[in-house]
Amino acid sequence: MTDNHQVVVVPEDLCEALVSRADAFQAVEQVFAAMASGDARNFPVVREATGHAEALFGFKSGFDKAGMALGLKAGGFWPGNADKGLTNHQSTVFLFDPDTGRLQALVAGNYLTAVRTAASSSVSIRHLARPDAKVLGMVGAGHQAQFQLRAAAEQRAFEKVVAWNPHPDMLSKLEAVAREIGLPFEAVSQHELGAQAHVIITITSAFEPLLMRDWIKPGTHIACMGTDTKGKQEVDPELVAGARVFTDEVAQSVQLGETQHAVAQGLLAESDITPIGEVINKTHPGRQSDDEITLFDGTGVGLQDLAVAATAAKLAQQQGKAETVRL
Repeated sequence: MTDNHQVVVVPEDLCEALVSRADAFQAVEQVFAAMASGDARNFPVVREATGHAEALFGFKSGFDKAGMALGLKAGGFWPGNADKGLTNHQSTVFLFDPDTGRLQALVAGNYLTAVRTAASSSVSIRHLARPDAKVLGMVGAGHQAQFQLRAAAEQRAFEKVVAWNPHPDMLSKLEAVAREIGLPFEAVSQHELGAQAHVIITITSAFEPLLMRDWIKPGTHIACMGTDTKGKQEVDPELVAGARVFTDEVAQSVQLGETQHAVAQGLLAESDITPIGEVINKTHPGRQSDDEITLFDGTGVGLQDLAVAATAAKLAQQQGKAETVRL
C-alpha cells in the first residue's frame, strides 16, 4: 500500500502574509481560556545552553484539546545572529495529528512568536486595563516592542505614547511606528513614564528593576513581557506585590516569570496569581476597582505557539497557498 501522507509547510513570508494581529489575538485568547478551563495543557519546558555560539536551545510543547492542536516549538536564542543579518530568536513549530500522532505541519516560528507575544499583552489590556486609558507607556524599543505597540494600540483609544529604553538611540524606530498609526510620541525618563502612562508594557531583557512601585499611579495596567528566564527582572518586586496579578500560566510565572522575585522574597503567594483565562471565561472578575494596579506576567507558553501555528496552517490550506511535502 502506498502512503501519500502530506505534510503542510508554511514558511516565514507566508505566515506574515496570512496571520493578522486579529487572528493572533483570537488564537491566544481562546487558548488562554482553554487552559483555565482545563482543556489545554503545557508540557514541561526544555531549555539548555548549547555550549556553542553562546546559544540557548529548547522545546515548548503541549496539547490543546479544545482547539485540537498538539505539537511543539523548537528553537532558541543566538546572540550573534544580528551580525549575520538574522533574527536572534529562531524557531519552528511542529504540529501533529492528535488522533494518530502523525506530523501534520511544519510552520516557521519567528514572526509567529513575535505576533503571539504581542497578542498576549493585548489580551491582558482588553480584559484588565481601564476603559478610559489614554497614555500608553513602552519600556523597551527592540524588534518585539514594535509588535507590542501595534497590538496594544488597537485595544484602547490611546492619545499618546511615552517610551524609555536603556539605549535611547533605538527609540526612533518605535517613534516611527507610533507616528505611522497616528499617535504622538515622547521619549521620557522612567519616572516620567510612570507618572503619565495608564497602560505600560515592559519588553526588555533586563536583570534588574526598571520601574519602581512609587513611580506607578493608581489604576495603571502593566504587562510585563520580557521576563522569561530565571534571574531576569523588569519591575520592582514591591510593585508586583502591590498589584492584582494575572498571568498566562501560574507555574511558569513563579518559576521564571516576573513574579519569581516577589514570590521568592515572600511578598506574593502563588495563590495570589490568577490565570488570565479565568477573566476571559468570566470565572474571575479581573480588575475590581478603578484605582487598583493590575499586572499581567506574560511568560510565553508553548500553547500560544501551537495556536497561532495551527491558524497559519489552516489559513494556508483554506486559501490554497500551502506547500506540502510527502513523508
